[in-house]
Amino acid sequence: MALPKIQVANELSDEDLQTEIVAVKKELFNYRLKLATRQPVQPHMFKHAKHKLAQLMTVERSRQIQAQASGES
Repeated sequence: MALPKIQVANELSDEDLQTEIVAVKKELFNYRLKLATRQPVQPHMFKHAKHKLAQLMTVERSRQIQAQASGES
């Protein structure tokens, strides 16, 4: 399974971006819970989820900065 591409995150609307961020955070929580309770978990899924979360949050922040810049002009 390849890491997600940032183009996918760029194509999401603001509402979809927010829901996706929440979903990935829940996914990471579930992975940590499985790890703590000694349930089987695939370690590479942590990396994929963290990478996807970082991409989503980067897109969100860049949109915030862009909105601020257009509002100040």
